[in-house]
Amino acid sequence: MNTPKRYTITAALPYTNGPIHIGHLAGVYVPADIYARYLRLTGNDVAFICGSDEHGVPITIRAKKEGVSPQDIVDKYHKIIKQSFIDFGITFDNYSRTTAKIHHETASEFFTTLYDKGEFIEEVTEQLYDAEAKQFLADRFVIGTCPKCGNEESYGDQCEVCGTSHNATDLINPKSAITGATPTLKKTKHWFLPLDKHEAFLKEWILEGHKKDWKSNVYGQCKSWIDDGLRPRAVTRDLDWGIPVPLDDAEGKVLYVWFDAPIGYISATKEWAKRVGKDWKLYWKDKDTKLVHFIGKDNIVFHCIIFPAMLKAEGSYILPDNVPANEFLNLADSKFSTSKNWAVWLPDYLQDFPNQQDVLRYTLTANAPETKDNNFTWKDFQARNNNELVAIFGNFINRVVVLTHKYYNGIVPIPNDFTSTDEETLAKLKAYPTIISSSIERYRFREALGELMNLARLGNKYLADEEPWKAIKTDEVRVQTIMYVALQISSALAILSEPFLPFTSHKLKKILNVSSSAPDSYRDENNWEDVSNKETLLSAGHQIAKAELLFSKIEDKEIQVQLDKLEATKKVNEADNKVTEPQKDTITFEDFKKLDIRVGTILDAKKIPKTKKLLVLKVDTGIDVRIIVSGIAESFTADEVIGKRVTVLVNLAPRTLRGIESEGMILMTETPEGKLVFVNPDDNANVVNGLQIS
Repeated sequence: MNTPKRYTITAALPYTNGPIHIGHLAGVYVPADIYARYLRLTGNDVAFICGSDEHGVPITIRAKKEGVSPQDIVDKYHKIIKQSFIDFGITFDNYSRTTAKIHHETASEFFTTLYDKGEFIEEVTEQLYDAEAKQFLADRFVIGTCPKCGNEESYGDQCEVCGTSHNATDLINPKSAITGATPTLKKTKHWFLPLDKHEAFLKEWILEGHKKDWKSNVYGQCKSWIDDGLRPRAVTRDLDWGIPVPLDDAEGKVLYVWFDAPIGYISATKEWAKRVGKDWKLYWKDKDTKLVHFIGKDNIVFHCIIFPAMLKAEGSYILPDNVPANEFLNLADSKFSTSKNWAVWLPDYLQDFPNQQDVLRYTLTANAPETKDNNFTWKDFQARNNNELVAIFGNFINRVVVLTHKYYNGIVPIPNDFTSTDEETLAKLKAYPTIISSSIERYRFREALGELMNLARLGNKYLADEEPWKAIKTDEVRVQTIMYVALQISSALAILSEPFLPFTSHKLKKILNVSSSAPDSYRDENNWEDVSNKETLLSAGHQIAKAELLFSKIEDKEIQVQLDKLEATKKVNEADNKVTEPQKDTITFEDFKKLDIRVGTILDAKKIPKTKKLLVLKVDTGIDVRIIVSGIAESFTADEVIGKRVTVLVNLAPRTLRGIESEGMILMTETPEGKLVFVNPDDNANVVNGLQIS
């Protein structure tokens, strides 16, 4: 065995404003758990750390909706989330929370250290203020149009469509998420971390030091940020929920959640180390420790730019070795949404599929969004269970155990002479730990899981080729060797499946009678390296237990229940979205006459790159040819609209979108079915100055 190495593994702190769903598992927690379990099985010293993020604005928004205090919200959901992680076998060494006393102390101390070193800039700036709510608006309390992609529901700190991070004051047409009012600008004092001061270091550390070993999506997003030029980032906010800024002149201000939250990894490690009698500094300040952050792609900038800049400014901490961020998982072709209940919540899953945690872990890993956004469907979930887990893995184990009991009363037989096929099969078996390790250590968990299933396929092929059920009639001596080899493959599967399918691994170890006392124990009779190094994993004469199905077939009716749930949710959301706008303020005919509406023809159209809704149109209005940017790309392709006769408001004040000046507006309407259509000037209707009157 190699000399044990020390690893600190962190998984993104989930917001405690609701339970977690399968998208969270796929993006962060299952891959992190696979990595941590593997490292423990290979003899490494691991601190696997996480905790509830309890100071974010989503907490206060949820509290306002439910009419309770933020503390009530975090207490409720911290318990639910922590239990979900336990239920799905996520083996955190410590799952803490950012409302813990040790975290408040650690975060305050970290801030004070940077303040005393002169690492902050103190500035009075104008921030968005909601006069109706009588409070400054933190990032997530502001919604508006993204200045880069035109998404009209961008948050004040980040656009979830294009992934761009920005300030709330950068939004176009910002609105308060509390009252819906248009906020005003008001002066307030805050402390900023000057990221530009650390730009040279970040450029060298990331762009030169991690170009080859970081995932392309992580490296690319970091490069984009650095190339765009780093700017000071506020680390304080005007809020009444959070960690108070530890300065005398900072009343009513708290630490920005993205300053506070990553320090939660450190405070949770302190909490764990104190409990188990270890030195926490070894896991955060020793250069021989490898720090790895598991996150989703929306957190890349915070873990690769802001947190490393904080650690570098403090001066005594190690920096992350890798940040293997995943892309997003969608649900039935739509993005997960807590507010719209478009999710598969973990407590609900376990209620509908009890004791089938590994089926979900398997499906999410096999379809992991490692390099691009991927999609979860219930049909795929069913197919992977029935066609892979049941038909390949489960089928092989069941045949081996049943035949061992049938022929030898469950006792591992003594092998006789090995044929070249036997030797070749055993040689392939011994290669799998290295093959799977290589994939895991490069954070390619989907690939690693595929190799595990190839080992099960190797077992199935071996049995199918050797046909012990036939050979037993003519050559009982030969069958002893066949079953001995098949049992070695079974034992290897029990060991190597543990990071991916911990509940299955434990169940299989019990069947093979090599079980540990618990699914999260890492010191069984055999370990990872033994699969390659030991001559035998199950010795002749060893007694195994009776056969037990590892997986059960999932029937169509079970899947239909889930499809019906999604359809019902979709209908509710559609109904909620059909809000009838109240009549606007009365106008006079003179106001109406100010509108200059004409019939035009679209001469050319192009999709604006990296946007979801925007087409740039060249329109002949009859008085000129002008450029108009229209948000219709979700309903029409560029080719579809060329040559269309359209109704155009030509005297609308110009507006710049994505760097393109739009001079006018194409008039559209919706059918009763909600389909977007052009206001057609060629219909049989009266037209006044280009406007249809029905």
